[in-house]
Amino acid sequence: MTSTTAFNTSQSEQIFSTAKQLMPGGVNSPVRAFNSVGGQPIVFDKVQGSHAWDIDGNEYIDYVGTWGPAICGHAHPEVIQTLHETLEKGTSFGTPSVQENILAEMVINAVPSIEMVRFVNSGTEACMSALRMMRAYTGRDKIVKFQGNYHGHADMLLVQAGSGVATLGLPDSPGVPKSATSSTLAAPYNDLEAVKKLFEEHGNDIAGIMVEPVVGNSGFIAPDAGFLEGLREITQEYGALLAFDEVMTGFRIAYGGAQEKFGVTPDVTTLGKIIGGGLPVGAFGARKDIMEMVAPAGPMYQSGTLSGNPLAMTAGIKTLEILQRPGVYEQLDRMTKKLTNGLKEIADKHGHATHMGQISAMFGVFFTDRSVHNFEDAKTSDLDKFARYHRGMLERGIYLAPAQFEAAFMSLAHTDEDINKTLNAADEVMASL
Repeated sequence: MTSTTAFNTSQSEQIFSTAKQLMPGGVNSPVRAFNSVGGQPIVFDKVQGSHAWDIDGNEYIDYVGTWGPAICGHAHPEVIQTLHETLEKGTSFGTPSVQENILAEMVINAVPSIEMVRFVNSGTEACMSALRMMRAYTGRDKIVKFQGNYHGHADMLLVQAGSGVATLGLPDSPGVPKSATSSTLAAPYNDLEAVKKLFEEHGNDIAGIMVEPVVGNSGFIAPDAGFLEGLREITQEYGALLAFDEVMTGFRIAYGGAQEKFGVTPDVTTLGKIIGGGLPVGAFGARKDIMEMVAPAGPMYQSGTLSGNPLAMTAGIKTLEILQRPGVYEQLDRMTKKLTNGLKEIADKHGHATHMGQISAMFGVFFTDRSVHNFEDAKTSDLDKFARYHRGMLERGIYLAPAQFEAAFMSLAHTDEDINKTLNAADEVMASL
């Protein structure tokens, strides 16, 4: 789609109108509803590689990638083939399977902090379970998180969160009792002094810190030099645990995640998205002595009927196999740099103040004249301009996250032609803003 004249979404609109009578807001995850960018959500019909097609037949170059998992591209033929083979054996076992062992070993070999791993069904479940484990291991109740960091929708972590909470303008959430969040302490991201003060006041009661090492749920925000190292030093000083939420960054910004990229090894890591190859999955892992707190090895209870589902394990195994091939991360980095550098040049040409961020296959754009180091900086972005930019790109066949406060993603399936088309569309849109 090269012009806006053929852009028709009547079937999407009809389907969404019906959906609003069947599901809250018409969606099963809030940010899909387009509330912050206006208009109505696009109903996808199929995806392949770097492209998606909606129910009206419009084609898009997709930079959402099912919110991160599609790093190899949508419906990668090798992933699909191995899923077909597994599907013939059954969709769920409810017993141990060899696929669990294979994927577990791959994760352990890749992620520096992980000696043992437990598979679950979502990033939310992974973070919730990891937090429980941290408290069980330390015998302490308090946890430190960061403003604009989103670790799923568990009660105790839904405090000053990003992602859909930020998009919808909800500082927290009704239905979360004060008792659930009374032990959650929040600090600004990239502010070590604020963290030090929290530990000076509560250090003996703090089980640990949970952080997005690279923020993706306030838009893309990278850690300042020394920030992650500082968190590591503080937790070690006070006998607390450091947990990296790598649901988004794991296997995306490096094969071993942010901890490999920055050379900082946490005690606990949560994973999701990519390790399921597009199927629902999550995981939490840590040193062996910490993980042996988890039932049935230890007293901390955690379970799940579909945990270790053979289809999810199989898709994850094949995805990680693909990511181990030579040149993969170099390609992802080159393509993402080409896109973000091009977008910055176009924005400057048309007089739009922007802040661009990128690490490997993860990136973001803010319409602001200041550097973005934390959620307060991110909130200075011109949301009205972003909404108009989003709509203009959508009408030209470029599918971006329908929210300023979400990172964007590159895949191995994106081509130079895709990037060039995206930059041409951005040039048209930026000229009209």
